[in-house]
Formats: sequence, C-alpha cells, structure tokens
Amino acid sequence: MTVNKIVTGVLSYGMSGRVFHTPFIANNDRFELRAVVERSTKKAHIDYPSIISYDRVEELLADEAIELVIVNTPNDTHVAFAKQALLAGKHVLIEKPFAPTVAEAKELFDLGRKVGKFVLPYHNRRFDSDFNSLKSVLESNKLGEPVELHLRFDRYRAEIGQKVFKETKRPAAGILFDLGSHLLDQVISLFGKPISAVKRTSIHRKDSEVDDFATLLLTFDQGLTVYITVSMLVLESQYSFLLHGTNGTFVKNRTDVQENQLLAGVSPIDDHYGEENEDALGLLTYLEHDNLISEQLKALKGDYMQLFDAVYEQIRNNRAYFVTEEQIYWQLEILEQPSLC
Repeated sequence: MTVNKIVTGVLSYGMSGRVFHTPFIANNDRFELRAVVERSTKKAHIDYPSIISYDRVEELLADEAIELVIVNTPNDTHVAFAKQALLAGKHVLIEKPFAPTVAEAKELFDLGRKVGKFVLPYHNRRFDSDFNSLKSVLESNKLGEPVELHLRFDRYRAEIGQKVFKETKRPAAGILFDLGSHLLDQVISLFGKPISAVKRTSIHRKDSEVDDFATLLLTFDQGLTVYITVSMLVLESQYSFLLHGTNGTFVKNRTDVQENQLLAGVSPIDDHYGEENEDALGLLTYLEHDNLISEQLKALKGDYMQLFDAVYEQIRNNRAYFVTEEQIYWQLEILEQPSLC
C-alpha cells in the first residue's frame, strides 16, 4: 500500500534538530525529511546528503512541498515562527515550552482552526521509559490510592551556559519553563488539572539572569499532593520519581537512555534503542495480605517514535493527538503565574 508521506521541514539543525527530530523523521517511512534551516554553518548534508539547507526560516516556509514544520527554535520565538508557518499553510509541531502564556497559546490554536491546519505540542517525555514505569505502577493499583508524588529533573551546571536564549531574561526563559514543563505535562497527563498550584523560583548561580531552581506544589481532587522540582545545582542525583500510596511506595531514578543514545548516534530504529540499562530498576514495595512485597521493575522501552506516529495519525487520519489544547492551557496557567517569594 502506498504511504502518503508527510513532507517535513525543521527550523533549526542545532542539538534539538539533530537529536530529537531529524532522526525520527528520516527513519519513519510515513515522513519525508525535506529541509532544515541552517543560518551559518552547514552540517545537515553530512547526515542527510539529499537534504535542502535553507539560510532563513522564510525560505523554508516558502517551500510549497513542505506540509509540516517543526518549530524547534529558541523558546521566545516559538509563537512568532508558528504563526508564520500556519499562515504559510503548514501544520506545526512546536517544541516545549509551547508558548510563554495562555493568551499566546490560544492565538496559535485559534489560528490553526482558521487556516485549517493542526497545531501540535511536542511533549516527547511522555514516552520516556522511567515515566512509563511510574504509569504502569499507578495502573497496577498495587500501591492503593496515591497520596504523595515527587518528580525531579536535576542537572549540575554551576557556570552560565553558552545558549544565550536560555540564560537571558526573555519570555519562557529559565529552568521551570525549560525542564519543569516536561514534568508538569507528565503530571497533567496522569491526573488532569490541579485544583491548586503554588510556584516558587529562585536564582543561585553567579551572574545568572534566569531561575536555576524551581518547585511546584500541586493538589488534586483525589487528595493527592504532587511536588515538582527542577534544579541546575544538584551534584548528587536524587530519586526522580517517588510515589507513596496508601499501600506502599515506588522509587526510581531518571534512567531513560534515549537522549544519550541519540547523542551517541544510535538510530531510533535500532533493536536496542530505548532499552534501559540492566541495573536501572525501579523498586516497588507494598503490602499484600499483610506480607511486605518488594519488586524490582525493569521499564518498557522508551520510544519517542510514538510521538511522530501520533503526529501522522492526527494529520492524515484525524485521530486525536495525545496532548490536548486544554492540557496546554492548564500547563501554561501554572508556569506563567507569579512566583511565591
């Protein structure tokens, strides 16, 4: 059967384009990787000899063959470039953070409806192996009702980074928008809209202009309390997933290997792509008939290709995408609210 491929262009061939987008488009037979934008140094042809490398975004958007544009440029340009792409008649897949504000997100979704094109948020971390472990534990009901959940995304970078758009005051800058948006999306995908949210951000690195520590306190109708923490100053890694329920506890480190594999040049269609290391096990401890049970859990493979399959199904078959418009609004309402001093 002939596949109606989605011809795709990527707005940047930096780390995001090289690692999180082009390998999946190029290795999925339902897509055609046609073009990227490279403003100065031209490297994409080394990996993809037949690719078109445009000098400017406007040139890529003028390419009539391109149907889908991946907006993976600096955070504060997402809205403007997505608007340009929609007005040029393209579907858009927008990197996180989707937009700096709810109002701007609504503009994009409304414009997409007006021009008859899909506006799709890129939230690949729903397909991390470690997060899928957490999901499977919740679905097993072995812990009873969830009471307290902690999610962390930590790094250690005491120096100011080279990426100016991440380290200077501008819309959607700072660690909460950068890493916290991943965790907040994961929580919303599991439990829906929080009934309350408290946000606190702070700056600790010398000469930093943006938050390098942030925490969210979320509460839900079910009586569940969720703590989200992101930090640039954690030298000793902490549990990234810690769940307490009425009947037990689950703990797991951040062990998804996809980003490191992709950086090392592993193809997403490699047999061992997405497989966690053998020692990267979660620990589930719970009571069963008054007996204490401990289980070491190996996660299912992580697989970001599922995101691109979902993009195809939305565009070609109008099958509902896994991130909803409402979920983006809920996320941004929390991210843009004032920080508690």
